[in-house]
Amino acid sequence: MDFKPVIRIQRRGSQLEITIDDAKALARRACISVGASSANANALADATVAAECNGRSAVGFRHLLDYLAAYSEGRINGNAEPEVAFPAPALIRVDAAGGIAHLGFDLVIDELVTRSRTFGLAALALHNSYTTGELGYYVRRLADAGLVAFAATNSPALMASGKSREAVFGTNPLAFAAPSEDSRPLVIDQASSATAFVTIRQLAEQGEQIPEGWAIDAEGSSTTDAGEAMRGALLAFGGTRGANIALMVETLAAGLTGSNWSLDAPSFSQGALSPGVGLFVFAIQPNLLAPDFPARLAAQLDRLHSKGIHIPGRAPVLPSIDLPVDLLNALEAFSLRSLARD
Repeated sequence: MDFKPVIRIQRRGSQLEITIDDAKALARRACISVGASSANANALADATVAAECNGRSAVGFRHLLDYLAAYSEGRINGNAEPEVAFPAPALIRVDAAGGIAHLGFDLVIDELVTRSRTFGLAALALHNSYTTGELGYYVRRLADAGLVAFAATNSPALMASGKSREAVFGTNPLAFAAPSEDSRPLVIDQASSATAFVTIRQLAEQGEQIPEGWAIDAEGSSTTDAGEAMRGALLAFGGTRGANIALMVETLAAGLTGSNWSLDAPSFSQGALSPGVGLFVFAIQPNLLAPDFPARLAAQLDRLHSKGIHIPGRAPVLPSIDLPVDLLNALEAFSLRSLARD
């Protein structure tokens, strides 16, 4: 039986405050309760808490519920052991084996860093995984190691494009990070869609409206009703330009990795099949090209900030996490299944 730590939680009004260590223990316990191996649970717990600490709660504990359901219903192989190959000195290929992308990335991040430093650049092509969660998590870790990094991933089709009223692309996010001297890395993480799917879903659950241009309903008409958007499709940001970025992401994340195209990817929320999508990561050792890169970037970001420009990734890391009571109850419900079995 897996050790079940005592989780210390402090109530703050309608929110519950939990320390970082206890948040990881909570996430890990929930994952193990639905069949995840220790390695899978550790990898997902770390990523979940990192998303929360960096202000990305939509892909933190709320998104963890999607993973827990997917473990329970067979969409994620909880005992997956990723297979790693090196088709060329600067290329790494990972088969996630129907598991989570986080574990595959954890297994090769040291090699990715080492090969990027040795050869100046290196790339990772990961396929056959469930959705990647917070995409910035991957590039942020590489920037912390002194690398400039780019990542792209696809998902089951959720976004319509052009004249098509059918969802043809995933939200297809991309992320970029770069090391900055004496400050946190620059981190940009955004979907190709006008907003993330998890945002639409959360607003639908709350019965709230969405801005015009975010989505269409099942009939293909523009809608501001989040519930109708859930039955329709998301739209690309910036029209054709956003759709072009989604196609670029799809080419890298699905085409180049050998993963399912978004049109062919099974649902991440229904059925018993893994979406089988991909993750593409490219890393560069900047000091080989510009020895003073971190200092130059830091100075430029400070200059932009002084002019009122928002610098992504600079928000302070949270020392603890606030969880709504209903979310904690949902997480604990998964953990109770383990207690019942034991």
